Amino acid sequence: MREMGAYEWLWSQEGEDRKPSFKTIAGLFKQNPNALPSDLVSEEDALACAQRVLGRFEERGVRSFSMKINGVDDYPQSLRDAEYPLELLYYQGEWDLVYSPRRIAVVGTRNPSPEGIRRTRKLVSQLVKENFTIVSGLAKGVDTVAHETAIENSGETIAVIGTPLDQVYPKENAELQQAISKDYLLVSQVPVLYYASRSWQWNRAFFPERNVTMSALTQATVIVEAGETSGTLIQARAALAQKRKLFILESNFNKPSLTWPHRLAEKGAIRVRDLDDIQTALENEASSH
Repeated sequence: MREMGAYEWLWSQEGEDRKPSFKTIAGLFKQNPNALPSDLVSEEDALACAQRVLGRFEERGVRSFSMKINGVDDYPQSLRDAEYPLELLYYQGEWDLVYSPRRIAVVGTRNPSPEGIRRTRKLVSQLVKENFTIVSGLAKGVDTVAHETAIENSGETIAVIGTPLDQVYPKENAELQQAISKDYLLVSQVPVLYYASRSWQWNRAFFPERNVTMSALTQATVIVEAGETSGTLIQARAALAQKRKLFILESNFNKPSLTWPHRLAEKGAIRVRDLDDIQTALENEASSH
């Protein structure tokens, strides 16, 4: 309670010279190594914020949830590879899924072509058969197809969302989000009170941030289909920066209008024609360590 409230309080501190962000919060903890949120906030302020979070969750139907805090028990060290490492995560469901031996993000455009949908289904069903846990962002399009296909094929899935646990976006995924929170794993890094105090336009910035976390939680990212300005490319850049494998389906290279697949391939992304390309690259990486 106190750590949660302290973290939420840190996000609420705003002034002319300070705008809360993952960058500023990460900078604060960099200046205070090994500190917990409660080391930086009074107990009174922390508990008051915690009560507000609990009240909001109760009001909006979030009956149970948990947290992971950097420096406490089994916080995943892979998250420290992000440019601005997280200090606290909210989650619902089976936390052990973040330690699945094979975790792969499958991501792409919110408006996939019929071929993109078909490729997503085929790829995810193959990955599930090979015991991969499918990680995605619960957005419209490729993300939704990836989660649904994993579940339909009796696989495991993790959704990293760009809203607090008490929000659903897009609205049509309410049932899917509920199912993942109950039977799989739903993760949010978004501060509850800060989000509630902001407009939708402002809060859109949390979506690209969650792509960075999605990459850090996995061993690799696969891009199924994406446009030239897709938010998916934020995850692609994060994966390369975090030294994760980045796979791009071959079909993207065959579209003359797209320049990003070639740019990313020059930086180390791997062209994927079939599942063997993914398996071989990951096995080679494992044997080299």
